[in-house]
Amino acid sequence: MNVLKVAIVGLTLISANTAVRADVIADWNNTAMGVMKAANVGGNPWTRSMALVNVSMSDAVNSVQSRYSRYIPELPIDPNASAEAAAAAAAREILMRQYPGQKERIDAAFAETMKTIPDNPARVAGISLGEKVAAAVFAERQSDATNTPDTYRPHTTAGIWVPTTLPLFPQYATAKPWGMESASQFRPAPPPALNSALYARDYNETKEIGGVKSTKRTDAQSDAVRFWTQANLGSAWFQATRQTSARHGLPVAESARVFALMSMAFANCFVVDWDAKFQYNFWRPITAIRNGDQDGNDATERDASWQPLNTTPMHPEYPSQAAINAGAVQGVLEAVFGSGTESFTVTDTSDARLSRQFGSFSQMAQEHKEVRIWGGIHFRNSLEVGESMGRKIADHLVANYYVRSTR
Repeated sequence: MNVLKVAIVGLTLISANTAVRADVIADWNNTAMGVMKAANVGGNPWTRSMALVNVSMSDAVNSVQSRYSRYIPELPIDPNASAEAAAAAAAREILMRQYPGQKERIDAAFAETMKTIPDNPARVAGISLGEKVAAAVFAERQSDATNTPDTYRPHTTAGIWVPTTLPLFPQYATAKPWGMESASQFRPAPPPALNSALYARDYNETKEIGGVKSTKRTDAQSDAVRFWTQANLGSAWFQATRQTSARHGLPVAESARVFALMSMAFANCFVVDWDAKFQYNFWRPITAIRNGDQDGNDATERDASWQPLNTTPMHPEYPSQAAINAGAVQGVLEAVFGSGTESFTVTDTSDARLSRQFGSFSQMAQEHKEVRIWGGIHFRNSLEVGESMGRKIADHLVANYYVRSTR
């Protein structure tokens, strides 16, 4: 990664006789998030869409500049096209294919981008190239099995009532990840045995600090739990990437690369983690603690009325989604920017008056993990395992995708 950092310093890329700026990548990430917020899209499909947008933009830019390898290497090359126009057209094409109801918003963003690019043959060529790249990426992902019917079968005995809310997006457990062999490629070992000392340690920690009536949790910890909604957990990493890329002055190809790798890693987390979650089907703290007398562990005491501070997500506990996300995205960002100080501010997606400041990627990643215990919805071992899985995803993608071109 030192080679990459050296290459970035002082580098100015010229395409089609006009200086390109990395802002087009960050701008279209903001547009994509705005489109999905308006369309009420979140969770697993949100990460898939962000990956589609960013992979398409990076492939489009590198179909002009050829600085890094492409996700789809067979795509056409046009060194005379505008890289910015190609990136914007690719993002527009992807968003229009997925969210045609947001056409007005998407077209307005495209018009704003076009104001910054000279109206010449390079722009025309870039638009055409970007549309072709996006179409190819979109077609390649149509077989990723994320849109298969939800056929989840609730666990019950015939005739016995169980809660009727189905888990979120169970089909992602068998979906095709980005640039990996299978969803189970990094599947971890099973969660700890219920009669183990490790399980008792985690059970009692979450029971003590994660309950809605906990006297051990501080006000600051409770505030952090409330800030880190599912929407903020996802958006935060894109905000951090945008601010860091801008501060480092990344040229367009480098900016596109980091957003593409980060988005692929993020999307993979929602496939790889779902594989493990539905493989092991491990109970959440609220279920475990209310059944603490049935786990065969003398060190766990039942609390019949225990409730978590946070709302329990509708999918199994092990491994932690927040932790695998943190491990994967932190791994990608540190591979590009290093593990030192990086100041950035994360703003609440619903209330711009609320924000949190961080001095490094690791600091935010750690808070993302801790709030799952403070909120009473995870056990610590699940966080540790999830983070390790995320690191493996990051290492794999950085080593094999968007590597420096030899052409």
